[in-house]
Amino acid sequence: MNNILKVSFLAFLSFSLLFSPLMYTQSHAFTEQIMDVGAKGQNVIDLQKRLKYIGFYAGEIDGIYGSETKEAVRNFQTKFGLEQVDGIAGEKTGEMLLKASKDLYLIPAGPQLNTEFSSQDIQYMAQAVFGEARGESYEGKVAVAAVILNRVEHPDFPNTVKGVIFETRAFTAVADGQIWLEPDAEAYKAVYDAINGWDPTKEAIYYFNPDTATSEWIWSRQQITKIDSHIFAY
Repeated sequence: MNNILKVSFLAFLSFSLLFSPLMYTQSHAFTEQIMDVGAKGQNVIDLQKRLKYIGFYAGEIDGIYGSETKEAVRNFQTKFGLEQVDGIAGEKTGEMLLKASKDLYLIPAGPQLNTEFSSQDIQYMAQAVFGEARGESYEGKVAVAAVILNRVEHPDFPNTVKGVIFETRAFTAVADGQIWLEPDAEAYKAVYDAINGWDPTKEAIYYFNPDTATSEWIWSRQQITKIDSHIFAY
C-alpha cells in the first residue's frame, strides 16, 4: 500500500471509529477523566448527551463544560444520592451516569428532541410518569407521557406541561403526593420517547383504570385502546 492510500485509510478508520455508535456504547473513557468547568472535547459531549437523555441537561451539546453542564451534573449527583455533590464529573459520577443512561446508544435513531420542552418540563413529566405508571409496562409509561403531551396541544387543557400535570384533579399522583417520588431512569426515557413522537395511545387525552374508576363521566369518553391496566380515551 503506497503512502497516500495508507494515510487515506488511516484517516477513514479514525473517522469511522470516532463517530461509530458502537464505539460510544463500548467506550467508557469519560468515566476516567475528571471534568469540571473549562473541560472540552468528546468526553464532555458524551457526558452532555447522557445527561440530556435522562432529563438533567437542556443546553446545547457543544463539548464545552460550562456552568450549565456543571449545574446539570450537580443535580444528577443530588438526585442519584452520590456522596460528593460538587458538579464535577469524576469516576463515581461517571459510573452512575453510565448506568442511568445505558440505553442511550442502543435505541434506533428517531426524530430529534423537541427543544420547546425545558429540563423542568421533562422533570415534571418524569415524576408524573413514575407516580402514575411505575407498575405498568414500558409502553404504559410512554402512554402516560403521551397523554400529557396531547393535553398540552389540546385547546381544552392548559398549554404548558406544568399546567397540565398540576391542573386540579387531573392526575391521581398529584392528588395523593406520589408526584414527588423520585423518578427512575426508565421514567425519563419514556418521556423522551413520547417527546420524540411515540404515542401508543393514538392521541388520547384521558386514561383511567376500569377496576377503580368511580366517575360515570369518564366511561362516556370515546375509548381508543387499553394498555396494561389503563383504558385510553378521547
